Amino acid sequence: MEHIPVLEKEILFWLEPEKRKRILDGTLGLGGHSFSLLKHSQARLVGIDLDSQALELARQRLTPFADRVHLFEGNYADFDLFLAEMGWEKVDGVLLDLGVSSLQLDSAAKGFSFLRDGPLDMRMSKKEGESAFFLVNKASFERLKEIIFEFGEEPLAGRIARAIVEARSKKTIETTLELAEIVSRAYPAKRRREARNHPATKTFQALRIAVNKELDSLKRFLDKIFSYLAPQGRLAIISFHSLEDRIVKKVFKKEAKDCLCPPEVVICQCGHKKQIKILTNKPILAGEEEVRQNPRSRSAKLRVAEKI
Repeated sequence: MEHIPVLEKEILFWLEPEKRKRILDGTLGLGGHSFSLLKHSQARLVGIDLDSQALELARQRLTPFADRVHLFEGNYADFDLFLAEMGWEKVDGVLLDLGVSSLQLDSAAKGFSFLRDGPLDMRMSKKEGESAFFLVNKASFERLKEIIFEFGEEPLAGRIARAIVEARSKKTIETTLELAEIVSRAYPAKRRREARNHPATKTFQALRIAVNKELDSLKRFLDKIFSYLAPQGRLAIISFHSLEDRIVKKVFKKEAKDCLCPPEVVICQCGHKKQIKILTNKPILAGEEEVRQNPRSRSAKLRVAEKI
């Protein structure tokens, strides 16, 4: 299985691994980024992933650096628990790649893809939470509409939710292709013909985010990470849709300010002190050559901050 880490050169440039002693890769995936970071440094690295299969494949990939690698199965939002196990109070390089890995997208059995028939699952880890099957077949019309609209930013959320509820009233929706067909039929014919992407793209994204509580994990992570970042330590986050990027941008902006009081408050009452400086005023995007070689990099956005 070919694995191409997104924005690999940019990550090496901005994280400067040769200057780092302890690196945290919160979303290890198949280990592509970690391999590069370890190859260009003498750092020790903690890698975290929810997917046990991905973790094992990453372990094999990182064998040349086995004496410097420590891998944990779990949610990156709980990174502090794993650092405590290591006895690490601080890290000086942190990476999050929030994209779904090729292993998950290309495996029909994991239920992420609307192009391959598989069970409606979408869980990053089979050990956590309820699968998409329960959401699709049990959630109310209002809840489905809310999920598809908010997490998928899908303007046809109401039509799609209604189509799902109608379909499941006749027969339980069991597979990814069944759901993809229901969503596709909910699109008006003209819009379906003119759509740049598959009509089910946003709905599947929304369900995946809801099933895995992805935005909650990102917020939990950002609430804690700056306390664990050493001075001059760097945090790099690659996001793939506007919801994640918006959260990262907002938190970076907040933590780069001294005072968060409204303008009418003359003397600061909040006591907030800035923790970081933002190194990327605009997100770093993949270049044309990378997009040609790896189309999935097209939507990647990298933001980097440094602890002061």
